[in-house]
Amino acid sequence: MTGRIDGPLMRSGGHSFRGSRIAAAIAIGVAFGCVFALFYPHGLFVSSPAVHDPRIEKSHAQVGSLPCESSERVNMLKSEFVAVSEKNAELKKQIREVTEKLRLAEQGKDHAQKQVLVLGEQHKASPFGTVKGLRTSPTVVPDESVNPRLAKILEKVAINKEVIVALANSNVKDMLEVWFTSIKRVGIPNYLVIALDEYIANFCQSNDVPFYKRDPDEGIDSIARTGGNHAVSGLKFHILREFLQLGYSVLLSDVDIVYLQNPFDHLYRDSDVESMTDGHNNMTAYGFDDVFDEPSMGWARYAHTMRIWVYNSGFFYIRPTIPSIELLDRVAGRLSREPNSWDQAVF
Repeated sequence: MTGRIDGPLMRSGGHSFRGSRIAAAIAIGVAFGCVFALFYPHGLFVSSPAVHDPRIEKSHAQVGSLPCESSERVNMLKSEFVAVSEKNAELKKQIREVTEKLRLAEQGKDHAQKQVLVLGEQHKASPFGTVKGLRTSPTVVPDESVNPRLAKILEKVAINKEVIVALANSNVKDMLEVWFTSIKRVGIPNYLVIALDEYIANFCQSNDVPFYKRDPDEGIDSIARTGGNHAVSGLKFHILREFLQLGYSVLLSDVDIVYLQNPFDHLYRDSDVESMTDGHNNMTAYGFDDVFDEPSMGWARYAHTMRIWVYNSGFFYIRPTIPSIELLDRVAGRLSREPNSWDQAVF
């Protein structure tokens, strides 16, 4: 029998193969150990209280200081809330002011102002019997710089940008008392007395009557202090100008008038000026054709004249328009040039 000559070589190869498997197993074990050491540095079965993580300790420290920081944060939020509340209150005030201005603007749009909107437009004639011409002019742009103090008073007193106005000095004190007593009895809220002297200003204040004491003006004050009813009445055409420039319609009233109803309920507001007339019947109030007959004139024997009674300057409603202001300027100018003129006849 022949023997195997490669027996020793085969034996050594078997030993080396087993050694390599052992080395691989060791390497795998070391690798797993590294992995577990990386992900579980404190072992798999260590209870959580024994863990000392710096991040956790830091979080515990932060929790410990939280009440102090929360108190400071609450105080900061409170101060911010107060500031926001104040800002909100200011904005609400501005909104109320704008809303009030819009409300007044809407109230000021009476029938005449609506007609003014179409003045510049061209229109076709409407059916027979329905055509009506416009007799109003555009209102002026209010200018509060004319008299800021009066503007503030009118904002409180006027309704729908309208106000009853009367001029008075101490010489007409008794008539003034009858005047505002009748106004209060009827329940008219929008009226104002222009006090021409200190006595009337104190008298109005003691009787809870809204008044306006003008700034000193020697040209007016000399008449205002000592003038009688007619002299004082002539001042109104100069003083009313400021009311119109501020954008207010004025129902001018002498103090010898007694009110039984609210006159604002009976105005048409379809013209720049509405006035009481001095006429005593329909003919004298609205005008009439006066015919004079002279037979000796032959075919020209009839002479026609149109008689129109004058407006009464003691009670008239005037709108804030350019023609209205021009009317006041003309009357005031003529009265200054003709001091003996009667304001009612000039008006």
